[in-house]
Amino acid sequence: MYYIGIMSGTSLDGIDLVLAGFTPQPRIISSLLQPFPAELKQQLQQLCQPGDNEIELLGLAEQQLAYSYAAGVQLLLSQAGIEAAAIAAIGCHGQTIRHRPDARLPFSYQIGDMHKLAMLCQIPVIADFRRKDIAYGGQGAPLVPAFHDAVFATADARRAVVNIGGIANVTLLVPDQPVSGFDTGPGNALLDNWVMQCLAKDYDMDGEFCQQGQLIPALLAAMLADPYFSRPAPKSTGREYFNLNWLQQFQPEQYLPADVQRTLCRLTAHTIADSLRTSQPQQVFICGGGAHNPVLMADLALLFPACQISSTAKLGVAPDWVEALAFAWLAWAYQHQVPGNLPEVTGASKACVLGVAYKP
Repeated sequence: MYYIGIMSGTSLDGIDLVLAGFTPQPRIISSLLQPFPAELKQQLQQLCQPGDNEIELLGLAEQQLAYSYAAGVQLLLSQAGIEAAAIAAIGCHGQTIRHRPDARLPFSYQIGDMHKLAMLCQIPVIADFRRKDIAYGGQGAPLVPAFHDAVFATADARRAVVNIGGIANVTLLVPDQPVSGFDTGPGNALLDNWVMQCLAKDYDMDGEFCQQGQLIPALLAAMLADPYFSRPAPKSTGREYFNLNWLQQFQPEQYLPADVQRTLCRLTAHTIADSLRTSQPQQVFICGGGAHNPVLMADLALLFPACQISSTAKLGVAPDWVEALAFAWLAWAYQHQVPGNLPEVTGASKACVLGVAYKP
């Protein structure tokens, strides 16, 4: 039996889908990126911040998400030539619209009508992966370190896996030591938000805008002083915190726009490199959209010259599909009663089988 993983992350760049097998090792059979309809993307951007008429907007967005997820599943199956009956389950992350692990009453909210998705696809759906970890005192994030440990760890080297999506997170895989991991801070979110404001583009393709700018040391130092970066793990964050409102406190309008973009890129690289220094990994593997930004990759190499930095493609999984594969694995883990969280990463009081099953 096969599994499907669906991931739509904080960058809002689209829906990643993979069709995978897990006998014995994870193997991607087919993959695709399903773009968000323009109206849905706008609704999701609105829902990430408090606003008017949120419940009505949320209800409509949940339905549209289910239809978009289902359309992606149908296309994926058609592309692979596999029938729905051959799929054991879909692991669907849903779309995070609010992540408040440090609130007085912590919560994390991922939307998408999973009953509708199961009905449309006629495949069981496993979803709602974060809230059980939070119920046991955890951050509910990051969840990918358990998958990284299962698939990428080796007894021969100290490894780090860095996912650079809208938010960046790192997993440290050191032989004979507990796995550690946390959100380092902004990944592509601020870069995307700034280029949208300045150029009305969804993202800075190949870092072209970034390459036109010069680093602003004073701005970088001011941003790095944010208390989040010096907080000890476990910790997690989201675009609810690192967004244009956060950036505005540093008065970016006083600088050239391309210089701000260049400095935001260095901020992402700097906070990732800082997170690696204690464990001193021998190998660093990058996944997520940030792996395609040559400026960001060059900054990481400059700031962390202790080892070679490459993408997860070197480990057999293309960087664009690691997170979607992780949620296919979480669906597999749910059905096989394998814990999907790591308490040493999230801060939960116990290891838990994560997810809720939605049957067609």
